[in-house]
Amino acid sequence: MRQFASSIAIALIATSAAPALCYDARVKDIARVEGARGNQLLGYGLVVGLDGTGDSRQTVFTTQALSNMLERLGMTVDPDLIKVKNVAAVIVTSDLPPFLKPGDRVDVTVSSLGDAKALQGGTLLQTPLRSSDGQTYAVAQGPVSIGGFSAAAAGAQVSKNHPTVGRIPQGAYVEREVPMPLVKDGAIAISLNSPDFVTASRVADAVNKTLGAPVARAGDAATVTVTVPEAYAGRTVDLVAAIGAVEVQPDAPARVVINERTGTVVIGAAVRVAPVAVSQGGLTVEITTEHIVAPVAPLAPKGTKATVVPEGHITAEEHPAALVEVNGTTIQQLMRSLNAMQVTPRDIIAILQAMKQAGALQAELEIM
Repeated sequence: MRQFASSIAIALIATSAAPALCYDARVKDIARVEGARGNQLLGYGLVVGLDGTGDSRQTVFTTQALSNMLERLGMTVDPDLIKVKNVAAVIVTSDLPPFLKPGDRVDVTVSSLGDAKALQGGTLLQTPLRSSDGQTYAVAQGPVSIGGFSAAAAGAQVSKNHPTVGRIPQGAYVEREVPMPLVKDGAIAISLNSPDFVTASRVADAVNKTLGAPVARAGDAATVTVTVPEAYAGRTVDLVAAIGAVEVQPDAPARVVINERTGTVVIGAAVRVAPVAVSQGGLTVEITTEHIVAPVAPLAPKGTKATVVPEGHITAEEHPAALVEVNGTTIQQLMRSLNAMQVTPRDIIAILQAMKQAGALQAELEIM
């Protein structure tokens, strides 16, 4: 049995902070125009043509839905008399991107709702897809692709991927356009993907500089309102394109993200470290067992055999701490020193948590 904990001592000496890494990003990559959004669609349908892998009779809503469909086609069938196994009830979902017109096509995902074993080889019957307002925005139909297989014989079964969930690429036609007004009260609102006061202010300044007029104003950390200039009256698309192409330098809070389950540490470039000394003690304890053969005594009775006696040994060794000097206050310099010492991610996690508690880690510490 062996127990080990690494030893490390760190001394941080405060000097002038190095500048954080900077980069420029387009407004279209860090923000979106309010009103231009997608919508989620949902529908209930039937997949037919399965090879005996459909829902059983215990799934009542499948036989009821099949009976209702046949009745719409002019045939009246009692649901209690339906005993087919090649039909499965499914939930059909899809995301409707913005600005799609009637006749455009979108992908759909088909998921089994009952106790079907697989949707392999099935075909989805015409299924209306509705949004939260109850209106039908698309209609889906077509062969289901599960990207795998499922087979069973003589009590054995083999499958690849998830056979009860499939997709129909371009399987739904858009039937209704979702209205998306971009201009409200003569202005366009830009929403930042990551709200930040500094970034919002920089976006407003950059847009004003590009358009040559003070038309942009940061309302809060997440919204920049741009009044439509006279030069862009009736040219909303050109205005949105011009705003999206503007490059700014986004700002981000100092944050350290730790995943203790996987030992992953992600550290932002803006993280700073105050003067601090951290020591993590290490101790190695080694327990070994040695088996000693005890010889037979000279006057022992005839037939006496030698015995094996276990003997335990315990040794403890405390490793000396290694002193590392970090000439700087940036987290990059700290990580460079720790990596040079071959410190494990688990040790880094413990060190960062202790530094945060001591107030030396000037950043948000997010533990997943």
